[in-house]
Amino acid sequence: MKQAASKQEFPLAPMAPWTWPALLGLWALLLLFAFLGGTHVQSPTNPVPWWVVVPFGTALVPAGLLSMLAHRQISIEDNRLLVAGALLFARKVAISDLALDKARILNLDEHTEYKPMLRLFGFNFPGLTVGTCLLRNRSRAFCLLTSQPQALLLPQRNGGLILVSPEKPQALLDALRAA
Repeated sequence: MKQAASKQEFPLAPMAPWTWPALLGLWALLLLFAFLGGTHVQSPTNPVPWWVVVPFGTALVPAGLLSMLAHRQISIEDNRLLVAGALLFARKVAISDLALDKARILNLDEHTEYKPMLRLFGFNFPGLTVGTCLLRNRSRAFCLLTSQPQALLLPQRNGGLILVSPEKPQALLDALRAA
């Protein structure tokens, strides 16, 4: 009989308080452009008025971003670290592949060399950075960062880096070392 897999989840640090208003502001801007930016002629064959379609059509962009912002996690399952965010970007690494003796908790405001400088493949929205980034020290890292300055740097034995901002970085580091 197969034993059930144990899974530990570690919540991400909260995003910036202005992330959600930025999402609403984006929708308001899209609505403004949609209503003011074009000619709106009602087709005789279409029974739905254009002014009903526009709010729903423009809501698709912020709704997609909202779903991307909602899907983010850091967890340990079956001796593997799973870092996932924005629906498309995930990294699953065996804990044995992490150099935990070199892992450390950083304040990115003080250690600016570890701040993302350029997003190579990922998603960025105010208050959330997910994906592969080039750091200011010219190394590459898979990042799942909120706007909080505290982050956990996890070097891999193959030379890669994982940079995450869990709500309690010390708890994640302790759980990784115990696994």
